[in-house]
Amino acid sequence: MLANVQNALEQLWSHKMRSILTVLGIVIAVTSTITVVGVIQGFTGYVSEFLQGLGTNAMWVWPQRPAGEAGKRLGRIELDERDLAAVEAGCSALRRISPLIRRPTVAVRYGREELSIPLEGTAAEYHAIRNFPVGSGRPFAVVDVERAHHVCVVGREVLRKLNVDEGLVGQTILLDGQRFRVIGVLEEKGSFLGDNQDNIILIPYTIALKMYPASRHKLAFTAQAVSEQGVPEARSQIVNLLRRRHGLAAFQPNDFNVMTQDEILETFNNLSLVATAVLAGIVGISLLVGGIGIMNVMLVSVTERTREIGLRKAVGARRRDVLVQFLTEAVTLSVAGGGLGIALGHAFCAIASLHPQMVDVVVPWWAVVLGFGISGSTGVVFGLVPAVKAALLNPIDALRHE
Repeated sequence: MLANVQNALEQLWSHKMRSILTVLGIVIAVTSTITVVGVIQGFTGYVSEFLQGLGTNAMWVWPQRPAGEAGKRLGRIELDERDLAAVEAGCSALRRISPLIRRPTVAVRYGREELSIPLEGTAAEYHAIRNFPVGSGRPFAVVDVERAHHVCVVGREVLRKLNVDEGLVGQTILLDGQRFRVIGVLEEKGSFLGDNQDNIILIPYTIALKMYPASRHKLAFTAQAVSEQGVPEARSQIVNLLRRRHGLAAFQPNDFNVMTQDEILETFNNLSLVATAVLAGIVGISLLVGGIGIMNVMLVSVTERTREIGLRKAVGARRRDVLVQFLTEAVTLSVAGGGLGIALGHAFCAIASLHPQMVDVVVPWWAVVLGFGISGSTGVVFGLVPAVKAALLNPIDALRHE
């Protein structure tokens, strides 16, 4: 076997350019496999880490008119403080709940600096639900929410944009023209798919309702289940309670939406399946092209070496020996292409990881094994026909071949 491999490598080296062109399809297939698998693995780890950062067992609820005629026939779509109070009192599977009033941007002014920053009005429980600890100062307390104090907690990115440090705690800033005292700075959370989680200002939801009264009947809220296993039960309790409060019949769709961490992960997994399907198509086409190239070159090699085959058979080589020799050459050729594809895949993943907006692309060990498996099996499948043709040659006819 080692002699066959050595002979195969000599054949590859003696026809270097032909060998490279032959395995180009294999190289493309394995490179795309390694690259896409690495990117998907990197994003999967990134999304999982982000979901942990959102807070354990968290879920989000907001009013939403369903699509279609059924949604059009519903009345006003509302979710207010009474709904939130009912959910808090009637859902035993929930540990915490916090209203959520989000403004895409508010005008922020401090000294001569003026910015537009996203703002969220929340309750004191929000920090625990979202796993948003305060690094400097303090979060706002229950009394700040109950009395609608003009206090706020800011993210680290806000400090950077205002060109200040943690000394901002205790100072006053203007939010849409109203004075707020900064009482805390959130710990750094980083970005998710280009969305900087540190670019945020939190205020008590009660003062947010006074500033933006139109949100009073369009409240959203975030909640935390008692345990990870209790998330489905908590979701079911929220849905049943809100449907009863809104007087929805059994045939009517929900006039609100509930999203859990599992559903976010499921959405990402669906995207991963699409990427995998695209990968399968690329790999399939590339393997077909590469396999045909290998078969063609091996058939040419059999023709070029007909006298050699006849001579080997004349001195006692069996059909099996000739079959194994040419099959080994085909597999060696395809595995060499697979090795080149793995190297290029690693290189592309390393280059992609250098981009500041890209996640760390990790190539798992099984992807390397898969790459070699794809290339090796292609060599076996498409090298079998030329190998069988070589094995079946008549030694006398082969020796007479010009």
